Amino acid sequence: MSAWLLPDHFADVLPSEARHIEDLRRGLLDVARRYGYELVIPPLLEHLESLLTGTGEALDLQTFKLVDQLSGRTLGLRADTTPQVARIDAHLLNRAGVTRLCYCGPVVHTRVAGPHGSREPLQLGAEIYGHAGLEADLEILELALDAVRAAGLQRLGIDLGDVRVVDAVLQGCSLPAERLARLHAALAVKDVAALAELAAGLPEPVRAGLLALPELYGDEAVLAQAQRCLPGGERLRAALDDLAWLVARLRERDPDVEVTIDLADLRGYAYYTGVRFSLLAAGAGAREEVARGGRYDEVGAVFGRRRPAAGFSLDLKQMVRLAPALALRPAIRAPWRHDAALREAIARLRAAGETVVCVLPGHEHEVDEFACDRELVERDGAWIVQPLAVQPV
Repeated sequence: MSAWLLPDHFADVLPSEARHIEDLRRGLLDVARRYGYELVIPPLLEHLESLLTGTGEALDLQTFKLVDQLSGRTLGLRADTTPQVARIDAHLLNRAGVTRLCYCGPVVHTRVAGPHGSREPLQLGAEIYGHAGLEADLEILELALDAVRAAGLQRLGIDLGDVRVVDAVLQGCSLPAERLARLHAALAVKDVAALAELAAGLPEPVRAGLLALPELYGDEAVLAQAQRCLPGGERLRAALDDLAWLVARLRERDPDVEVTIDLADLRGYAYYTGVRFSLLAAGAGAREEVARGGRYDEVGAVFGRRRPAAGFSLDLKQMVRLAPALALRPAIRAPWRHDAALREAIARLRAAGETVVCVLPGHEHEVDEFACDRELVERDGAWIVQPLAVQPV
């Protein structure tokens, strides 16, 4: 095997893409900062029980495991940053009120999530802790929308759901964990045949409700339909009312963003406890999911603080694939010469924030990631910047 080959679905990021990713990273973290979110940087490795407790089988299967040679304990390469941020909120910051945190760093997956996916996404996200009201859910949705807009993505849409709907339908039914997990998986992919098999033997209202869920997809009219055909009482009503409130607020704020509802969608890690959402944007053909989030009030319980929480995350590598290409960054060409005045002029320009590319002898016609639209030339014993009449080729 060639020494330069990488594992499947891992790739080097080359200059043009790396520049775009870095510009997006800075811009999206600035969007989060303007909302009041503080940056944290959790470690890439943690003890496995800290990473996975309470997160469910899906995250466990995505996590690489290894043994720490110092302690002999099993470590995990993080596959998702949310449990780490919950640990920081609960154990290290330990604040009494609202805490807003954001992050950006690589995560590593044992398997790829989709046809264009990477097993090393660059995950950016934001989390708000300490407020149980819908105001926090709405803030996270608004922040996610502004972040995706800042990346230049078009034709945005939001798909809303709530895990409490399925919980309300199953209220009073004690199902083994394995059967419940299979039922959730069948709902997520709308596998009606598997759903009918798994619902066999349940009380008739529950069985009928489960079989109705895959059809409950569309605009807000779905909520009234669900109220008519699903069991669940007040618990169901509360979830549907919350979704209706969010839909109304989103339509007021962003009438051009298509809002849909999918009451059977349970995709994602098992820590979601309430409203969940997918943010969609234009891809090469149909729109594709670019961010995912929701409410997960139990995620900090393992760390000793059961704090209300909501958040979202996205993959910057995917964003770059979908976002408009960036123009090359303007720069100044300068000759290479052992000349104190020239070196001083270059240093002043760089200190002022300019990019100055020195042309090394014999490399005058090379092309790189910078659009040199000006040049540093000597006139009457002084070095001055002047426009380049013709772009170098």
